[in-house]
Amino acid sequence: MAERSIAHGSFTIERIYPHPVAKVFSAWSNPEFKRQWFGSPDPAKPQQIFEFREGGREYNAEKMGDTDFIYDVSYRDIVPDNRIIYTYEMHMNGQRISVSVATIEFTAKDGGTRMVLREDGAFLDGLDTSAKREAGTNYLMDQVGLWLDRQ
Repeated sequence: MAERSIAHGSFTIERIYPHPVAKVFSAWSNPEFKRQWFGSPDPAKPQQIFEFREGGREYNAEKMGDTDFIYDVSYRDIVPDNRIIYTYEMHMNGQRISVSVATIEFTAKDGGTRMVLREDGAFLDGLDTSAKREAGTNYLMDQVGLWLDRQ
């Protein structure tokens, strides 16, 4: 039997985007906008779900090279143009690799938006780490900024 373990990790990522709060929030809440920077939900894949509402679910199954990933979200709290709180599980090749709670806060700052994302995760069985997740999330927050700038 494989060794079982939990590695706890937390990180906070802050970005200042030179765009109004409503526009930055819409990058997360509008399925077409989110697809453009995050890659899902893809309307051509009927197994993908995007229910952006309290109690809603987001589900994304993707293959990257030889690796299958599942991102399975439950939205817990949403205050438009203010905050999003969600929990999610990541699976890789059929194994759960993490369970996390994430919060995103949006505040107006100097004509733009200050966005603070915090994640607290349990990374399982050595299959993922907080450092890897933080690097991936930083990349995605850069993608949000690039998407916003193109609009």
